[in-house]
Amino acid sequence: MQPLADQGWRLWHPYDPTRAEAALEDLHRVGPYTVVWLNEAQHYLGDRTAGERIAAAVRHLLLSDKRGPVLVLATLWPEYAHQYTALSTPEREDRYSRVRELLAGHTVTVPDSFDTEALAAASVLAQDGGDALLADALDRAGADGRVTQDLAGAPELLNRYQHATAPARALLNAAMDARRLGVGLHLPHAFLTDAATDYLIDTDYDQLTDDWAEAAFAELAQLVHGKQAPLRRTTPRLPRRPPTRTTADAVAAAGTPSMPSAGPVYRLADYLEQHGRTARTSLCPPASFWHAAHTHLTHPEELDNLAQAAHDRYRLQWAYHLLHRAAEHRNPHTLIRLAGMREEAGDAAGAEWLLRQAVDGGDVEALRPLAEMRERAGDREGAESLARQAADRGGTGLLLRLARMRKETGDRDSAENLLRQAADLGSTEALVALAGTRKQAGDTAGAESLLRQAVDSGDVEALLSLARLREEAGDRVEAESMARQAADRGGTGFLLRLARMRGEAGDREGAESLARQAVGRGGTGFLLHLVRMREEAGDREGAESILRQAAEHGSTGALVGLAGIRERAGDREGAEKLLRQAAARRDADALYRLAEMRERAGDREESESLARQATDLGVTSLMDRLARMRERAGDRDGAESLAREAADLGDTDALVRLAGIREEGGDRASAETLARQAAERGNTGALVGLAVVRERAGDRAGAELLLRQAMAYGDIEATVRLAGVRERAGDRQGAESLFRQAVDDGRTPTSVRREVMQEVFKRLCPHGLDPDGTPTPPWH
Repeated sequence: MQPLADQGWRLWHPYDPTRAEAALEDLHRVGPYTVVWLNEAQHYLGDRTAGERIAAAVRHLLLSDKRGPVLVLATLWPEYAHQYTALSTPEREDRYSRVRELLAGHTVTVPDSFDTEALAAASVLAQDGGDALLADALDRAGADGRVTQDLAGAPELLNRYQHATAPARALLNAAMDARRLGVGLHLPHAFLTDAATDYLIDTDYDQLTDDWAEAAFAELAQLVHGKQAPLRRTTPRLPRRPPTRTTADAVAAAGTPSMPSAGPVYRLADYLEQHGRTARTSLCPPASFWHAAHTHLTHPEELDNLAQAAHDRYRLQWAYHLLHRAAEHRNPHTLIRLAGMREEAGDAAGAEWLLRQAVDGGDVEALRPLAEMRERAGDREGAESLARQAADRGGTGLLLRLARMRKETGDRDSAENLLRQAADLGSTEALVALAGTRKQAGDTAGAESLLRQAVDSGDVEALLSLARLREEAGDRVEAESMARQAADRGGTGFLLRLARMRGEAGDREGAESLARQAVGRGGTGFLLHLVRMREEAGDREGAESILRQAAEHGSTGALVGLAGIRERAGDREGAEKLLRQAAARRDADALYRLAEMRERAGDREESESLARQATDLGVTSLMDRLARMRERAGDRDGAESLAREAADLGDTDALVRLAGIREEGGDRASAETLARQAAERGNTGALVGLAVVRERAGDRAGAELLLRQAMAYGDIEATVRLAGVRERAGDRQGAESLFRQAVDDGRTPTSVRREVMQEVFKRLCPHGLDPDGTPTPPWH
């Protein structure tokens, strides 16, 4: 940032009273020539109350011409970046939609260490500048290049952790587990003290003195290099501004106490926190941890996080009680999850009671599951009443949901009644759905009237349905006019849909006219549609003419399309010439097709060269494609070489696919070699895949061996599958041990459905697990 400072730029780091509050309050004041520094951005973007608003404010700042130039810099650990950018699923609340938009395409990975060139430059700086601290750090870091960690005192922090007394180490383990499972930065003294006891073996526990906690906290407060302590006492900053209504409401919503929690609080060193997330990822905390959390923690979000962590590890009893604790501390959202657990256990009445409490507490989201329960119970009037409550609060989605449920059961009249209620409240989606029911009933005029209402309310999608009705009625002029209206609102796809309708009706001229209008509005993707229409009509020259016009205007896609026509006509030389023109403009599709043509022609050297050019554009799949072509041609060495090269470029699936080909061909040894090569590069899918194939073939021992190899690389799916193999072999004890190992990790395997794991556990441990991994007795 120093060069910018020399040019008059300012630096702003929002921090007080809390990072999120400071950013949210003052981001709108940021003016030109400002660097906004969001250090540890999870404290801003991950804040449950303010994170989405901060992301929106930053995006607005960056897009505003009047407020620039500005530079926004942030640091974010990879696990948070993955959490924030992961696509949402229907089962879970999408908490990071605006954060995801903000981060898309704007993240830069910071390496864990300096490379050789950087280390050499640092050595020169240390020598020329007389920087003894840096010189010593470079000597200790050696070739691994982890200079920053050394300067921050990481080795000594790790050393202190590894050589701490048993009570101090127990406190650190409890703190590490708390942070990795979702407890905030400030860890209460009472929580840590009570949580630590079960981390001690019996011998160490029996030797505890009355002042053991005081001595352990004092030991961990001693500073290491970089003026860091493994576990230091801290005082949370409190708001120092007069409370406004907005601030008070935000505090109440978040459940944040206005006064500090009773007793001192502590903060774990960042490096030890990160170390704990890696070293302890497969461990489930002991009973004292969960009991201490239930007893001493009061922040509802922390309790909610721990409840989810307990549930992910199948510690169902603790998950249930922690959710209850969160609900007691003003978090009505947790009541919905509690209700789900009650309903799953067969207690429908208890589930409904909890949902009604959530509704009474202001949680609008609880209306949906409550209404659905009433609907399933046959209380349609009650379900409709709840849906209207949701509509009164601004959401007609529940009325639409009930309408769909009733339509599925065949009650069309009731469904239509609900849709009309939603439509009366301004839902254009309901109007379109009603139009569909009217059309099915043969009332075309009624359907058209409803669609026109939706269009008048600004629903662009309704224009297409209305255009279809007009087209089917023979009114092509109005249908086309509506399609153009939709295009004027940014929906050029409507013109193409109408063009397809006319093409299907045999009106090729009308269809082409509409497609040309779409192209004229910037929809160059419609060129291929025009070309296909000409080719299907046998007018190859017309198709080529359209593509040549586009190529003259700089479209490389048109060149590729022309090449396809030339190749289908048998003119391979002309096709290759056109592909080379497109490839010269760095068109990835052209490189792909040209490489395949060269491979089929036997020019392997050029095909490989073209594949490498494609990888420069981010297309690694071509290398994999060539590998499979060579495998089929019998060139196993060439195929393996290309697959390894693709894997080195990040496409480890190339090795996985090649391993599958070898397995199918009966070469099991070669398949295993390739699978291990993929695993060494971080992709254990081949080992797991081969294991599944071998068990199906009756080779249980071979399957188990491969799964254990995948487990050695940290593959949780392999653990689950091996447990299944053991259970099918009659080894119930071994299966239970492996399943406990899988859930202690807390991660659900990506390709193994959660329902499958739960089904197995319902057989093995129907009431969940205790923290020590033993089956939980029946509980209520």
